[in-house]
Amino acid sequence: MIKPNYIPIIFLILIIPVKGQDFKKGEWISLFNGKDFQNWIIKFTGHELNENYKNTFRVEDGLLKVSYDQYEKFGGEFGHIFYKEKFSNYRIRLEYRFTGKQIKGGPEWGLLNSGIMLHSQAPETMRKDQNFPVSIEAQFLADDGSGNRPTGNVCTPGTHVVMNGKLITEHCISTSAKTYPPDQWVSAEIEVHGDSLIKHLINGEIVAEYEKPQLDDSDPDGKKFIKDGKTLLNEGYIALQAETHPVEFRKIKIMILDK
Repeated sequence: MIKPNYIPIIFLILIIPVKGQDFKKGEWISLFNGKDFQNWIIKFTGHELNENYKNTFRVEDGLLKVSYDQYEKFGGEFGHIFYKEKFSNYRIRLEYRFTGKQIKGGPEWGLLNSGIMLHSQAPETMRKDQNFPVSIEAQFLADDGSGNRPTGNVCTPGTHVVMNGKLITEHCISTSAKTYPPDQWVSAEIEVHGDSLIKHLINGEIVAEYEKPQLDDSDPDGKKFIKDGKTLLNEGYIALQAETHPVEFRKIKIMILDK
C-alpha cells in the first residue's frame, strides 16, 4: 500500500499591535466607550497617578460618573480624569447633569460645580498635592436655589485669557448662559482653535468667546511651563473634574478641525 504524501500546513498567527484612536478630521469620534476607562488617566490631589481614590470615577449604565458614596468626609481630594492624548484644534461635545448631594466637607463653591479642562498640562507633570491642572476650564454649574447661576463659565487655573481685546486676570468669568436645574441633562460644546479663538456653547448657543489662552507668569505652577518667554497655549490635554458634587457625563465626542 502506497502511503499518501502529507504536506504539513502551517498556520501563522499575526499579532498586530493595537494603535491609538484614529482621529479623522471633520468626523465626530467618541472618547468614552461607555464600558471602562480605556485611554483615560486619573489624578487625585495627594495621590499617585491612576489611583482612583475611593472609586470616585466609575462607569455605570454607560455613563462616566463622579460619585462620593465611599467617602465619610472630603479631605481635599480634588480629582481629574484626562484623555491620554493632547489636542490643539477641535470641537468637543458632551452632556452632563448633577445628581445627589455634595460630599460633607466640600467647599461652598464646589456645590453643583464641575467642568472640563482645556489645553491642560499633562497629568504626569502635576505635583502630587496639586489641586487643579494648569489649564483653561469650561465650568459647569447648576441651580443652587438662587435661580441665577449661569453655566459654561470660563475659569483659569494658572492661566489667563483675552476677551474683547483685554487681558482677563480674574479666576472665573461668568457667561450669558441660562441657569439649569441639577438633574437636567445639559449639552456643552467647546470649539478650540489652538492659541486663538475659543468658544463655549451651551445647548447650541454661544455663551462665551475668548482668545489667546496663556500661562500666568505669576502662578507657581503656570510659570514652570513658560519657555523662552512664550506664554501662549496652543495645545494640551482634556480633563473632566471631580469637585465634590456627584455628576454624570455621557456622549463625550471630539471632532478634529483644520488649523
